[in-house]
Amino acid sequence: MEAEASHEPDASTPVTRALSELGVPFRLFRHWHAPRSLAQAAQERGQQPEQVVRSLLFRLGEGEYLMVLAAGDRQVSWPALRRQVARSRLTLASEEEVLTVTGYALGAVSPFGLPQPMRILVDQSVLAEDELSLGSGERGLAVILRRDTLLQALGDVEIVDLTMGENS
Repeated sequence: MEAEASHEPDASTPVTRALSELGVPFRLFRHWHAPRSLAQAAQERGQQPEQVVRSLLFRLGEGEYLMVLAAGDRQVSWPALRRQVARSRLTLASEEEVLTVTGYALGAVSPFGLPQPMRILVDQSVLAEDELSLGSGERGLAVILRRDTLLQALGDVEIVDLTMGENS
């Protein structure tokens, strides 16, 4: 069985509601089963891994978080991120912290529909592709939209160079 693209009216998540309120055009893609890997998610969506945007949550300090958006085939450079945020110590948020801070489970995290505003850094790797997909707030359901639309919807975010290629 293959996954299918859909624009289901009943597939309402904080992400889809936030995008709809912003007037952002998007489409939904529902996987038959939650993907087990980035490569599987991309393949089922008819995309390449670099078109899947990962929303990564970092803890800068007690109760202080930052989200980094990066192309799925890239790894965040810890030294570059430390320099960007002027911190010598930071950590990737735990699964529990991700759920608590964003309201989303791992694999469904998005920069939209967050309970509280937070600083978001967009790695320039995200800008390489015209069509992108990202978490919808619900595992197995992805939001697909245009790069320019994503940037417009994000508003005032920092575009930075934080990643290395997967084989770097």
